[in-house]
Amino acid sequence: MGGCVSTSSHSTSSSQSNGESVSSSCLGIEFRGRKRTKRTFSDHVYALQKLSSASNRIFMNGKSRCSCIFTQQGRKGINQDAMVVWEDFMSEDTIFCGVFDGHGPYGHLVARKVRDTLPIKLLSFFQSPQLKQKNSAQTCFQRNLKTPRECDDSEKDRFIEDSLNSVWRDAFLNSYKAMDKELRSHPNLDCFCSGSTAVTIVKQGSNLFMGYIGDSRAILASKDANDSTVAVQLTVDLKPDLPREAERIKRCKGRVFALQDEPEVSRVWLPFDDAPGLAMARAFGDFCLKEYGVISIPEFSHRMLTDADQFIVLASDGVWDVLSNEEVVEIVSLAPTRSSAARSVIDSAAREWKLKYPTSKMDDCAVVCLFLDGKMDSESDCEEQGFSSATLRSNHSGTAVESDDGQRSEPCLQRNNTVRSSEDGSSFGGLPVDDGETGDAVPADDQNWSGLEGVTRVNSLVQLPRFSDERPVS
Repeated sequence: MGGCVSTSSHSTSSSQSNGESVSSSCLGIEFRGRKRTKRTFSDHVYALQKLSSASNRIFMNGKSRCSCIFTQQGRKGINQDAMVVWEDFMSEDTIFCGVFDGHGPYGHLVARKVRDTLPIKLLSFFQSPQLKQKNSAQTCFQRNLKTPRECDDSEKDRFIEDSLNSVWRDAFLNSYKAMDKELRSHPNLDCFCSGSTAVTIVKQGSNLFMGYIGDSRAILASKDANDSTVAVQLTVDLKPDLPREAERIKRCKGRVFALQDEPEVSRVWLPFDDAPGLAMARAFGDFCLKEYGVISIPEFSHRMLTDADQFIVLASDGVWDVLSNEEVVEIVSLAPTRSSAARSVIDSAAREWKLKYPTSKMDDCAVVCLFLDGKMDSESDCEEQGFSSATLRSNHSGTAVESDDGQRSEPCLQRNNTVRSSEDGSSFGGLPVDDGETGDAVPADDQNWSGLEGVTRVNSLVQLPRFSDERPVS
């Protein structure tokens, strides 16, 4: 988990091509069973209050119709990881998944706040004036296209895909911006030196849309030409030593360097003080660094899923610090049951932490496994793996009560040590990277850096205590 340190003294849907409006429903974006009414602030508050009873939403250890999730507290204090799977997110074929890794004194609160609020903001975007304006612009553009007979299928498909990408890109950009703005103005949540990563995906039919900040990661397991399961990295670990990230931070007068006793972990520092030492280039919160290059603008990408694609894994960096992409895919593939896959990954990560870093404290871990064929195990299989039917029902309905750390643990105040890796991971390049401002992609040859290695270098919080006493959150 990237954090802070102070060294100072203290499926593509079809669209009309005959001049009709390209509405959100034409792009496969609609709210099942709801009227498109104007959403007020009170509606937003009401939606948040009703999250606990929202159907098809799980956020604690358990499973849903086509996914399983699991989190385990590390040895650094309260569990600062959060996760969520929300099926039937805006239509029956749409699923939202997210993993959020908090850091700083109130990182656990930030992660949970983002987990609960960000999906609502994403939903709200599709009822916003911005989308209506965009639809109007698309309508004008489409009316200037050739007539349907003159327009070939490839041109139609390209227009549909471009429109779909544009809408979802705006949805992620606006939602992340609104989320960070809400955190800045929150009356009871101190985000000055606390924050959270986010890796979020929306699967809509065969379309996969991704938005992410920080160093939590998403991977895809897919069959190759030889029918072997291979790992495909879907996201980029947005660390300060990524050239484009470092350039932006330095341009904003922030500093990027590593401490002498952890030369492999680049961190972000204030221009006038050796603090706070954030080990990621983008995050929610962390407002002490927002004027110095740390941003909450997500990278966005779109992928068309095929029959060869098997499952997606989202996880916090407590997993990626000790397991490679290929190892995680193998663990999930060989899990006794699908409902135990996320737990198997974390159990394996826990063993690797003990083997690779016996003198260091294990980081918090959170894993979401989404199976793309929509199939899961029977309930009896789940009970054999330690998930009781009562637990599964409570998680599926969202009525389970979450403790401070997501588990039953005693509150404590601990400091976090840094662990170091002397091993070099194999490069996992070839991913397009946005520059965070223009949204333009960076060529793959500009990514020969450690943040894209299959095994991320460990970058835990250093000498910054975590507090178990929560401040009230409204």
